[in-house]
Amino acid sequence: MRALVERAPEAEAFTARVFEKLRPYLTWLHSARRRLATAAVCIITVWLFVHVTFGANGMVVYREKRADYHRLQKEIDSLQNENNRYTDQIKALKTDPRAIEKEAREQLHYTRPGEVIYVAPAPSQSQSSATNAARK
Repeated sequence: MRALVERAPEAEAFTARVFEKLRPYLTWLHSARRRLATAAVCIITVWLFVHVTFGANGMVVYREKRADYHRLQKEIDSLQNENNRYTDQIKALKTDPRAIEKEAREQLHYTRPGEVIYVAPAPSQSQSSATNAARK
């Protein structure tokens, strides 16, 4: 303990020399503290803006996910409507004789006695290529 007390003036002198060397830097730091704080806030603000806009869950990703959600919602609605049409068609085929007759006529080409069905010939290849050439 005595050795520590004896060397105290040397430690104080060393501290004073270091402080004198650092004084200009500390004075500049003290005078520039507002500018440094403003610059730090600006840097943090810019970083936060970039992160919020382009980050993993930023606005760009949010808009993409929102567009995907709306697209999928429309697809779900479309499929639900199609499902409802099929359900109605199945119900009609089970109970409605007119729906059964319609399907038999269209799908199986059934006719009633005495009826004549006229079938138009399918367009030939030369005819379709000629119309395509005329369109150009």
